[in-house]
Amino acid sequence: MRKLTDFLYAFSITLWVGGLWAIGYVVAPTLFHELPANRTLAGNLAGNMFAMIAWVGIGCAGYLVLFLFLRRGLAAFRSGVFWLVLLMLLLTLAGHFGVQPIMAQLKAEALPREVMESVLRDRFARWHGVSSVLYLIQSLLGAALVALQQRGK
Repeated sequence: MRKLTDFLYAFSITLWVGGLWAIGYVVAPTLFHELPANRTLAGNLAGNMFAMIAWVGIGCAGYLVLFLFLRRGLAAFRSGVFWLVLLMLLLTLAGHFGVQPIMAQLKAEALPREVMESVLRDRFARWHGVSSVLYLIQSLLGAALVALQQRGK
């Protein structure tokens, strides 16, 4: 059983951090590059993928926190890995349940126009910037998590 839980620990980190980097820095830019005439479609597809990786992150973080507590008990609080996972989870929750609903509301308020063609463009751009900074921080923390992950065990 220990081999399975260890595998799931490493797999959770790989899935979450790999997904963050792949979607944020490979897939999303590729969508905008390949669909220059339809930035709305590219944005909607990227947004759906960011939502998917947020749910993956929530699930992976849940497993990782459980793993660390079951493996280390209260000593998990002294683990850098624990705090990285927790901070990444909080950033995921803030982005997915805080910033993204605001952006979705701005898109809805802009209808029938696209939000970037409406008077709400500047507000949307500011919130998109906030979302991007949260994602960047989360991605960098994820890289640190990969580097430190053996210490979590």
